Amino acid sequence: MVWPVKIDAGTLPKDSGTHLYLQPLRIRDKSAWDEVRSFNRDWLQPWEATRPTLPDERVDYSGQSLSLPSYVEMVRSHRKEGRALRSISLAMWLADRSGGRLVGQITLGGIVFGAMRGAHIGYWVDSRVANRGVTTLAVQAITDFGFTELALHRIEINLRPENGSSTRVAEKAGFIFEGMRPNYLHINGGWRDHATYVRENPEIR
Repeated sequence: MVWPVKIDAGTLPKDSGTHLYLQPLRIRDKSAWDEVRSFNRDWLQPWEATRPTLPDERVDYSGQSLSLPSYVEMVRSHRKEGRALRSISLAMWLADRSGGRLVGQITLGGIVFGAMRGAHIGYWVDSRVANRGVTTLAVQAITDFGFTELALHRIEINLRPENGSSTRVAEKAGFIFEGMRPNYLHINGGWRDHATYVRENPEIR
């Protein structure tokens, strides 16, 4: 695999004139990113990862700053992690005859090889395109990429059980409920239970 990864995820269900593309964020995408994140702040807050308070609030135990990175720092981090095959973060772009529009982001993260060959998927989407099949199409595309290009064996989606929309995405994308993980991730200011959905690569046994 050669970075940057670009994936043609196909056309939207019931809308063959609109295509979904997945590709890394670029520095020049900042204004589009700022607009969609600002518009969806309240929509995304209940599901967004947060960082727990630590004894030393300046850094965590890996030495990383607890302050949010700037947009440029985030893009550079995505590039570094992508080249190292640790995490592949891609922006979702919808495109038709009128041009392209940034509508979300999807990440194939926590990539490990060796005996496990696994990863997990996280995503968010613009509320203005919710319920149009965008996220399901993106999940299917990045799962196929993980299985075919990286030869991963197992991919997880860990989601809040209260999030019915994400549950439907996981199920439509062929992920199977495996079980609950109590207090699994720090979300919206607290440790939250998560439901784990899994797909295994049928070509790797």
